[in-house]
Amino acid sequence: MRRGRGATGGGTAARPSVERRIRELVERYGLPPTADRSLAALLVLLEADPLAPTTVTDAAAAVDEHIADALVALQLPAVSGAASVADLGAGAGFPGLPLAIALPHAAVSLVESNGRKCEFLRRALAASGVANAVVIHARAEAWPAGTGRFGVVTARALAAPAVVAEYAAPLMRIGGRLVIWRGRRDAAAERSAEAAADVLGLKVESLKPVHPFDWAEHRYLYVMSKVRDTPARFPRRPGVATKRPLGAAES
Repeated sequence: MRRGRGATGGGTAARPSVERRIRELVERYGLPPTADRSLAALLVLLEADPLAPTTVTDAAAAVDEHIADALVALQLPAVSGAASVADLGAGAGFPGLPLAIALPHAAVSLVESNGRKCEFLRRALAASGVANAVVIHARAEAWPAGTGRFGVVTARALAAPAVVAEYAAPLMRIGGRLVIWRGRRDAAAERSAEAAADVLGLKVESLKPVHPFDWAEHRYLYVMSKVRDTPARFPRRPGVATKRPLGAAES
């Protein structure tokens, strides 16, 4: 695989080869036999496609910063055993595509409002041979067909946790989990998210430290569970959750 956009410079010299890293991830998480080929094909597309909607396209960086970072959620039993997953703000396909590859019996919906990103996601599905995922061209809060369907909802680099919780809650089944990828701890954001969760029928379950690759720092999976029905007034109109964050209003 060639060196492409988003290369991280000298730090890549000491890294294992991309192929070796893929094998390590396949073994670490007990992925299906065809997973290595699908993950490798996804990395090839990232490097080759000039319209890939991410700044990290170099395979040596992306295998960790995208794929390992996505697969770390398999440490959660709710994710490793999921039958249905909705990835909100799917963008370039992370974490949704690696999770679809890892969970071939799960139905995965890649929810993305940007049309060009949706086109890339469709190319990524074709290139990686993923048959258990579909691209949903919609905003999460304007997708009534998804209401109450999902056991797991994921979001990475989408919005503040309180906002993500409002997007996700109507889509979740009772007992379902919302998993949000987070960096450094933010006490104010966590308080707002807890307040929002209480309104939405969710409960903050854990803030799990994770270490998806050797040089990863300050990585957490923020997990909420759905404990009761979300009030019928949600979701609010598109854009309202970001303009008037629920957690801030209720705290």
